[in-house]
Amino acid sequence: MTTPDSKQQLSVSQLNRLAKQLLEDCFAQVAVTGEISTLSRPSSGHWYFTLKDQQAQIRCAFFRNRNMRVNFRPEAGQQVIVHGKVSLYEGRGDYQLIVDAMQPAGAGALAAAFEALKEELKAAGWFDADHKKPLPEQIHHLAVITSPTGAALQDIRSVLERRWPMMRLTVLPVLVQGEQAAAQISRAIEQANYLAASGREDFDAVLLTRGGGSLEDLWPFNERNVATAVYHSQLPVISAVGHEVDFSISDFVADVRAATPSAAAELLSPDQMEILSRLNLLRGRLTAAQQRRLRQQQETLASLLKRIRSPQSRLREQAQRLDELELRLQRQQKLLLRQKQQTLHAARQRLVLLNPRQTLKRQRLELQQLGKSLRRSIEQRLQQQQRQLEHCQRQLRALGPEQTLSRGYAIVLNPETGKAVRNSEELTMGHAVDARFAAGRAMLRVEQIEGSVPGDRPHQGD
Repeated sequence: MTTPDSKQQLSVSQLNRLAKQLLEDCFAQVAVTGEISTLSRPSSGHWYFTLKDQQAQIRCAFFRNRNMRVNFRPEAGQQVIVHGKVSLYEGRGDYQLIVDAMQPAGAGALAAAFEALKEELKAAGWFDADHKKPLPEQIHHLAVITSPTGAALQDIRSVLERRWPMMRLTVLPVLVQGEQAAAQISRAIEQANYLAASGREDFDAVLLTRGGGSLEDLWPFNERNVATAVYHSQLPVISAVGHEVDFSISDFVADVRAATPSAAAELLSPDQMEILSRLNLLRGRLTAAQQRRLRQQQETLASLLKRIRSPQSRLREQAQRLDELELRLQRQQKLLLRQKQQTLHAARQRLVLLNPRQTLKRQRLELQQLGKSLRRSIEQRLQQQQRQLEHCQRQLRALGPEQTLSRGYAIVLNPETGKAVRNSEELTMGHAVDARFAAGRAMLRVEQIEGSVPGDRPHQGD
């Protein structure tokens, strides 16, 4: 950058512009440690503050698009480290630091220790959901571990007074920052569990809380002994440390984490206005239901009253009904008696018809008739067979060999087989044959054999 000649005259704005360029070129990026003083936060969202040490101070501007990245709430008197560039506000000629980033002083080492302990406890399972104890449905007595003079306790009481004033609070006072704070907090958690286990107090849960602050201020809640006391607590532990953006080791180990002390009070208490509204709604429904029920009962009663009649009238009707039933019974008895008499008469008639004497007499007659019919059938059959025999005899005489023999013929029989000889080929020279005549028979010897005469056929019956 070129500087003007010493004899050249500059306007104030020109001088400030040159000074701004010079500062921004020479101090483009610096890191400065100091204490915040006179911090202001206008509605624009920008932060303006003074950073000082024991001997000097500098004005700082931290614009909204940059300060949105800060994960803590800076307060006056807090030691911080800011990163930015040196510049000059031309309008007033004010020398200032334009801040790009901010972190609590010493936060680097603390943040590393925080992450190391967090990873160790996470690996050990201290953050697992299955270790978390559920909160009671209704908390009647709450042990609050916090500073008795802190704003966190006042916020909790204010919320409970508005939402559920009947909840009992027992404050176990502790330091919430400093070297002695972690030991006091862990002892208070153990004390709350001891009082509940021994029956001296009826605590339902433990609320571990404090307001916001720097990482150093919140560090007691990142100590191992506090995490150990929270992990081994038999009472459910709610951790509400700092602001919504703040996270501590106790938040991860606790059974429930609340963003702020007020949010914890909201979480642990029912809204009495909501409950009253619900009760009023239920009361209205109950009243309406009772009224409907009463109307229904009144209508039922009126209907029953209309149906009620004089006992004398009811007795007369019953007497009349009894007479009618008596007459019906008599008619039924007479009718039944007639039916039984008719059944008895029919049975007697069937008995007469089924008398064994009559049956035997009838069967004897039938047997006699069958005997006569059998004799007639036998006689007819014998006569028929006799006629048939005589006919066969006539046919036998007409067709038998005796008729043929009586005309001078003879039958030649083989003496060995007794069969008629039908062909001369059946004869053997010199053998004997049996000759049968109409009267008598003779044994003949074969002297000569001639062939059979063509056309000759034996007679039937030969």
